[in-house]
Amino acid sequence: MNLEDAAGERLLLWFEGADAPADLLDLLRARSVGGVTLFRHLNGGPPAQVRALTDALQAAARAGGRPPLLICADQEGGQLQAIGGTTAFPGNMALGAAGDADLARRVGAAIGVELAAVGVNVDYAPACDVNVEPRNPVIGVRSFGEAPALVARLAAAMVAGLQGAGVAAVAKHFPGHGDTAQDSHDVLSALPHTRDRLDAVDLPPFVAAIAAGVRLVMSAHLALPAITGRADLPATLAPEVLRGLLRDQLGFAGVTVSDAMNMSGLGNTDDFGPLAVRAAAAGLDLLLLAEPNDHRVAHAALLAAAADGRLPADDLIASAGRVRALKGWLAGQAQPALDVIGCAAHRALAAEASARAITLVRDEAGRLPLRLPAEARVAVVVPQTADLTPADTSSYERCELARAVRRHHPAAEELVMPADPSPAEVDALCARLAGCDLAIVGTINAGAQAGQAALVRALLAGGTPVIAAALRLPYDLAAYPAAPTYLCAYSILPPAMDALADAIWGRAPITGRLPARIPGLYPLGHGVSL
Repeated sequence: MNLEDAAGERLLLWFEGADAPADLLDLLRARSVGGVTLFRHLNGGPPAQVRALTDALQAAARAGGRPPLLICADQEGGQLQAIGGTTAFPGNMALGAAGDADLARRVGAAIGVELAAVGVNVDYAPACDVNVEPRNPVIGVRSFGEAPALVARLAAAMVAGLQGAGVAAVAKHFPGHGDTAQDSHDVLSALPHTRDRLDAVDLPPFVAAIAAGVRLVMSAHLALPAITGRADLPATLAPEVLRGLLRDQLGFAGVTVSDAMNMSGLGNTDDFGPLAVRAAAAGLDLLLLAEPNDHRVAHAALLAAAADGRLPADDLIASAGRVRALKGWLAGQAQPALDVIGCAAHRALAAEASARAITLVRDEAGRLPLRLPAEARVAVVVPQTADLTPADTSSYERCELARAVRRHHPAAEELVMPADPSPAEVDALCARLAGCDLAIVGTINAGAQAGQAALVRALLAGGTPVIAAALRLPYDLAAYPAAPTYLCAYSILPPAMDALADAIWGRAPITGRLPARIPGLYPLGHGVSL
């Protein structure tokens, strides 16, 4: 392998379009490239179109006599699904509420099979972050929960499921993004923890994923002063973290990959060539380029650094060798037919996972299971869906709680409120709901979107009977603590909404347990069985 190809193997490219651009296909024929990342907002389309796209990319690499490509995507389930049209699994925190490793393995296997069917062979999952900070703006329900042992157990199961389906799993975001109140898309955060604290809380899921044979580990754009001695150095650029901690101490021998290289937590991403060299020298095998990162700049910078000794040629070759070894493993995996996507077995599994996640936190009013006369006026209020961070695909979904409720109460009225309603909008909603026999109110991150909590509080103050349900994070109750009946669904996807409505009407048992505490109200593991 020459240096030009070795440098190319370290780059994951991005492009815009549901069809591969001609210049990208020319590049794939002319030079070895690590692979590409597909993003929903750039490359989204139905599964058959994604399969045609990945086939074209791989055909171009083959035509040039090149190794197969890594084709990567963020397919976590729940709020982050880069490939649309696939089965709507509810996400990690829902699996944490169910607490069953075998269920997590089966969901991972189903996600993996569907990805393989469209030609995606690397899944940026599972998130191994332990979400101990309720204000965390970027992890939240992407985490299995707050207990390191639970997260470790389910992360290892998810790895086994994905890789058993022939798709390489990626443990992220090393060494753990669960205890930050800031988003590394926007700013560099420092984890001010001792090494003992890291060993006790943040690292166990990664240790478990490595023991399960995870093929890749993704770095976080977070500073670890306890490891590097610096609060201004992200792990992505820190050899003490990537080589010292991850490889030498934790024994990881697979492929390391950066989080997206355009994120502000990495620092000044405008001067991209030197940044790419620093990340490669720190110990990253693959650099995840994202708009507007330029692969030509990165490739030229890596070659120049190899020429002048800043990046030893042997290190460049060894890193590319790890990437090619991963490609060799992937080349031996079978590709399923497209009809596995959304098949009956996967839909049933999504329904099972969603149902087992539903958590009844309290029912002080004794409303459940709900029994109402057919003429009762029931209103279902949900927020307008939106992407709360760049790592989110919620805007592609419509919350169908009202549809699910109408399976039990056909006359239910639907009201869609703004994501963060103003006081005037809250007043208008209360006026429309006056005289309701019951308002079922779904909230999404009510602590950060205060208008939602204000609506619940105003309805309660006005005497309207309310069933409140957190459709994402379980912490919402802290923003309206007087709500007498409160459930958690952890997802807005249709199977979760069906499961929530079934639970409210007593059509299915409620067995979920809180995978994260609600500060000042309920502990980890709390749940009322019904």
